Amino acid sequence: MIETICIIIGTRPEVIKMSPVVRACERQEGSDWFMIHTGQHYSYNMDRVFFEQLELPDAKYNLDVGSGMHGEQTGRMLTGIEKILIAEKPDVVLVEGDTNTVLAGALAGSKLGIRVGHVEAGLRSYDRRMPEELNRVVADHISDYLFAPTVQSKDILLGEGISNEKIFVTGNTVVDAVYQNLKIINGRDDWDENLESLFGSGLALEPDRYFLATAHRQENVDDATRFAGILRGLELVSEEFSLPVIYPIHPRARKMMEEFSLDAVGVTFIEPLDYLSFLKLESDARLVLTDSGGVQEETCILKVPCVTLRDNTERPETAEVGANVLSGVDSEKILEGARTMIGRKRDWKNPFGDGNAGEMIVGITTNSGRS
Repeated sequence: MIETICIIIGTRPEVIKMSPVVRACERQEGSDWFMIHTGQHYSYNMDRVFFEQLELPDAKYNLDVGSGMHGEQTGRMLTGIEKILIAEKPDVVLVEGDTNTVLAGALAGSKLGIRVGHVEAGLRSYDRRMPEELNRVVADHISDYLFAPTVQSKDILLGEGISNEKIFVTGNTVVDAVYQNLKIINGRDDWDENLESLFGSGLALEPDRYFLATAHRQENVDDATRFAGILRGLELVSEEFSLPVIYPIHPRARKMMEEFSLDAVGVTFIEPLDYLSFLKLESDARLVLTDSGGVQEETCILKVPCVTLRDNTERPETAEVGANVLSGVDSEKILEGARTMIGRKRDWKNPFGDGNAGEMIVGITTNSGRS
C-alpha cells in the first residue's frame, strides 16, 4: 500500500530545507504526496521564484495567511490545514523547523490522528523568550517521527523523555540543499552577473574580499539598543579589516532602522536576495555575521567562518567544530568575534551529515507505517 505524504511549508527557509524531501518524494517510484504552502511570511506568488529556481513543483494548496499576531496567524493556519487534511486523508504530515507553520501543521495532524514527522527535531536554545523555541518543543513532543540532525539533538530528545523508537538521526536536510543547489548555480554562468546587477556598477565584489551580514530576528531588530549594537559592530568590523559589509536587509528590519534612526558606515544595504544568489554570495564571503540559524549551518557546510549575533544558539555543533562563535550584540564583542574567526583555519568537519537526509526521511516515513 502506497502511503500519502503531506509536506507543509510556510517560509522560505522551509522551502529550502524541505526541497531535498520533495525531490526524494519525486524520485521514489509510485510515491503519493502533496504540498501545502501556508504563506506565513510571504504570499505564495512572492515565494514562486524560490520554487522556480530550486526546480520544485508547485504546492497543491496555498493558504496565503500572511503576517499577524502569533495566535491569530497560527489559528488561521490551523483552520486551513485541518480542512485540507480532512479532505485529503494523508497518512503522514511532514513539517520542518520551528515556525508557526510547524506548530499549526503538527497540531492539525496530531489532533486528526495522522502521523506527524518533525524534520530538524531536537534543537534547543533554552530561551523561552523566542517563539521558535516554544514551537519546536511542542512539535517534538506531539510528533511520531523525530528526524534529529545530529546525535546531540537525539540526546536532547531522549533527555526530555521522548521514546528512542521515535527518533532517527538523519543528518540535516540543509546539507542536501546546499550540495544540490550549488550544482544548480555551477550549472549556469550568469550568477556573477546577477549579483553585480544587485549592487550597481559602483561596487565590484571579489571572492573573499567582503563580509556578509544578516539580522532579522525579532529580539534583535525590534530592540533599539540591540539593533544599534549590531550595526555599530558591523561598522567596527568593516573599519578594522577595510572590507565592505553587505547586508541584504529584510523590509521589517529596514523599517525598524528608520524608526530608531539608525545607520551604519561601511555597510552596504541591499534588497533581500533570492536563495541561489544568497548562497553564491555566502559561499564567496570572507566571513558571515548573522542571527540566522540556517545561515550558521550553511556557513559551516561551506567552510566560511561565522559570527552569530545572538546570546545563544540551537546549533551548538557549529561552535563545537570551530566554524562559529557567539558574540551577542555588543559591538566590541562582535569585533572580537570577527578577529577570532577571520584567522581560523577552514578545516572543521561538517557535523550535519553527508547530504542524504531527504532520502532517509522519506524512506523511514514510507516504510514505518502502522498496521
